[in-house]
Amino acid sequence: MKSILVVRLSAIGDIVFASPLVAALRRRWPEARIVWLVQPECAALLDRHPDLDAVIVCPLRHWQRLWRERRYRELWAGIRTLRANLREHDFDLALDLQGLLKSGLLTRLSGARERIGLGSREGSQWLMTRRLPRGGDSRLIGSEYRFLAESLALPVADGFPMAVHYGEAEAAFAESVIACESLSNGYAVFCPFTTRPQKHWIEERWARLAHRVRDELGLVPVLLGGPGDREAARRIADAADDQLIDLTGQTSLTEAAALIDRAALLIGVDTGLSHMGIAFDTPSLLLFGSTCPYLDTTRAKARVLHHALPCSPCKRRPTCDGRFDCMRAIEADEILRAADEVLRA
Repeated sequence: MKSILVVRLSAIGDIVFASPLVAALRRRWPEARIVWLVQPECAALLDRHPDLDAVIVCPLRHWQRLWRERRYRELWAGIRTLRANLREHDFDLALDLQGLLKSGLLTRLSGARERIGLGSREGSQWLMTRRLPRGGDSRLIGSEYRFLAESLALPVADGFPMAVHYGEAEAAFAESVIACESLSNGYAVFCPFTTRPQKHWIEERWARLAHRVRDELGLVPVLLGGPGDREAARRIADAADDQLIDLTGQTSLTEAAALIDRAALLIGVDTGLSHMGIAFDTPSLLLFGSTCPYLDTTRAKARVLHHALPCSPCKRRPTCDGRFDCMRAIEADEILRAADEVLRA
């Protein structure tokens, strides 16, 4: 195998889950050229991966805007440029980890002789030379990617650990924040934000949890999130009465990763930043509700808190009229008990 393309355009959590594949591919084919195709907003997660030879960015959102604005000539020029860039690598194998029509079309665009789709649907299965189901034990973190690795006879004996990499600049940023905010005695990262409201824990509880984390665990809560989360973060910070440090929207993705790596504890919902905690082996508690939980994190320091209800997992179709009973069932007392356990692990 001379050249391999991995296609997983987004999102942050899925890229973290899929990250062990790169190391497994490298061990299986040490001399191969391994390339990842990704959207710009997630590229920083891969830029410093030691087993990747290149990261190619696909400006999918930009293309969608060109389509809406009927700027077809620019769109076609961009697609042709990406096609030429991909085909320069003369790929022997392409792995479509997303399994959607958009990722399938890009996988086909690469010109790879063998194209394997993971759970391909939306018609993308017809663009593959082989389709594999999203198999494995769903209770295990990253199970579908491990199943793919096993199906391809890749080595997974090391436990298939996730990995996130960042550089010296991000490390220096984290150390600067720790010094400026007097966090050297320990801090707990809070990751309350994600794309769907049914995945959120009850907002007003974060402020009360911040007080208890300070008082009972002796850790300073630090709020992390993206620019789009600032308004919700401001509400939480105001309710917490200066009991937490709000860095929402003030870090890059990899700067947030460096802060998570140094944290004493992470508490978050089912979102990409939370999964980074497990990748770094930071003591982590993940609060799951509407989505299928991976109850086996493979880490002694990480636990998933989840209360299964007859309606769960509802995924994108909640039936509780906005009550989000599954998330409401997770109480601060339970979180504090679990935090004590993972901190002692």
